[in-house]
Amino acid sequence: MKLLITGVTVAAALAISPASAKTMACTSENMAKLVTSSNAMPDTPGKAAMMKEMGAANAAMAKGDMRGACKSYMRAQQISGQKG
Repeated sequence: MKLLITGVTVAAALAISPASAKTMACTSENMAKLVTSSNAMPDTPGKAAMMKEMGAANAAMAKGDMRGACKSYMRAQQISGQKG
């Protein structure tokens, strides 16, 4: 749980601008944008599922598994309704 909170905090700190509607590459900046945009979302099962995927992405990145992190990020993007 601490990893998720830390990852979300770091990701939110890295956010510079709102997420664009373009296809977003798997970068820490774009992940931060997705997390930041989730703050405006109402608390729904979809938001919970998206945050679960972002937690999985953070965990994969912590293990050095960027491929797994990107897969989780792309699933989170799809759940949020952003193009990806």
